Amino acid sequence: MAKRDYYEVLGVTRGASAEEIKKAYRTKAKELHPDRNKDCKVSEAAFKDVNEAYDCLKDDQKKAAYDRFGHGAFDGSGGFGGGFGRGGQANGDFGSAFADVFEDLFGDMMGRRQGGGGGRSRASRGQDLRYNLRVSLEDAFGGVQKAITVPGSVTCGACDGTGAEGSVEPATCPTCSGMGKVRASQGFFTVERTCPTCNGQGQIIKNPCKECHGAGRIEKERTLSVNIPAGVETGTRIRLAGEGEAGMRGGPAGDLYIFIEVQDHAIFLRDGKMLACQVPVSMATAALGGEIEVPTIDGGRSRVKIPPGTQSGKQLRLRGKGMPPLRHGPGMNGESGDMLIELSVETPVNLTARQKEILREFDNINADNSPQTQGFFQKIKGFWDEMKG
Repeated sequence: MAKRDYYEVLGVTRGASAEEIKKAYRTKAKELHPDRNKDCKVSEAAFKDVNEAYDCLKDDQKKAAYDRFGHGAFDGSGGFGGGFGRGGQANGDFGSAFADVFEDLFGDMMGRRQGGGGGRSRASRGQDLRYNLRVSLEDAFGGVQKAITVPGSVTCGACDGTGAEGSVEPATCPTCSGMGKVRASQGFFTVERTCPTCNGQGQIIKNPCKECHGAGRIEKERTLSVNIPAGVETGTRIRLAGEGEAGMRGGPAGDLYIFIEVQDHAIFLRDGKMLACQVPVSMATAALGGEIEVPTIDGGRSRVKIPPGTQSGKQLRLRGKGMPPLRHGPGMNGESGDMLIELSVETPVNLTARQKEILREFDNINADNSPQTQGFFQKIKGFWDEMKG
């Protein structure tokens, strides 16, 4: 079967630059790599063709010969002389071509060096920490400064985080040359493993610090002061940069995330910036009207007028007596919420004989004082009439 044109295999034109050819090769190789196409013979064959094409076109001499003689430049029929392996691959060149795509596919995941120079950094960032903090509704209203104790690791002071006795810099691992990984060729594949000498650190410590045993950090509780802003809600997250776990061997510390939980209140119910409070009123006050005094979340009091004939469930609103906003910003209402007062008319209990007498007298002369009761019984009478009919 005639071989496909190498430029066609890579999907580039004959005038493509070396960078364009390399980019096209990497795209194709990633797409067709056997690890991404398990047990697919078609992809495996196409992957070999892509490597063969790139192995030829990346080399200036081979590319010039191919441009002039085509595939005949490598099988002896084009007058270009032999010396190349199957399909135009120089002996041993395929491994370098495969290494390019291997680096692209697995390099970052396996911890390869960045930028091509220097050894693999031994320092690693510390883990982020989470702290659950409960605050009262009053603290959420006004804001508060809280002291918290956080268990975790801190940079070792004895070695300044290097992990070595006397703060001596660790030496580059001789086995992996600072990469933290070692490679072994196994036929078609190149396998990368964690370096057994340095356990992937890329460096070795000849004299580990006696305090941290080479880790560069030690376990220690810290007391931190946290500013809880006014308006926080359950689920609010506060980030303290650099207050998480210390990094390994001088690496940067992680962050501390504080998750707020606002406790339930004995008097107020909260819904965002709104507060609600249920207030009982006497039957006489509800009927005749009057004033009552209600508490507010700031610790103050407000007088509220009760209109005559008030029924249970009636709501009154106090403007600006709710919770403050957590943040101000474009499109956000910077005003405090309101407070809703729900009135509950209380039926008197433990009546004296005189009180009972007064209520019976009132009930006997009751005319049009109970519109809800009259309306309800009218509905019942209509229902019974319909049933009889």
